[in-house]
Amino acid sequence: MALIALDADGVLLDYHAAYRDAWSRAFGYLPSLRDPHAYWPIDRWDVEKLLGPRLAHFRSHFNEEFWSSIPPCKGAIEACQRLRAAGYELVCVSAIEDQFLAARTKNIQDCGFPVDRVYATHGTAGPISPKAETLAKLSPVAFVDDYLPYMRGLPADIHAALVVREPNGSPNTGDELRIVQSQHKDLDAFSTWWLANT
Repeated sequence: MALIALDADGVLLDYHAAYRDAWSRAFGYLPSLRDPHAYWPIDRWDVEKLLGPRLAHFRSHFNEEFWSSIPPCKGAIEACQRLRAAGYELVCVSAIEDQFLAARTKNIQDCGFPVDRVYATHGTAGPISPKAETLAKLSPVAFVDDYLPYMRGLPADIHAALVVREPNGSPNTGDELRIVQSQHKDLDAFSTWWLANT
């Protein structure tokens, strides 16, 4: 069975919504929308840039509860179901700390994604993607991510599909776009395109 590898945040799971909920738990209010086209949640929501103890307090809310309760992106579950029905095995390759791998796996399972396994990699984007080694071992036919630097150094036989979501402040621009083979607005659009073209 051919394998497709998927990123979590921004592809399967709505990190923007989860960030807003974490802010609410930390500071007691839901921030309003500042820029619906912002790539990064700190720019999307009307929140202050934190330093020192307030930043540490906010980060403390990115815990097991946070990583096990992120809602799915719109259409992502259905997209995965279509890929599975077409005969593909699905795995998630996520740049998350090992200590939260179980929470991430539970989150994906609880949402109802037909994803067989979840892999954690470190999150530092250098000249080579931190996901490249895991993807080389898995050898999927395609990898879908929403962060262009995570496409660096992938084996040439893996179709690199980039989700080019909100454009403001996006890292998904410039000459480096040449390293991806296709671009899509979300996972739903990828699955429709992939099944029509393979």
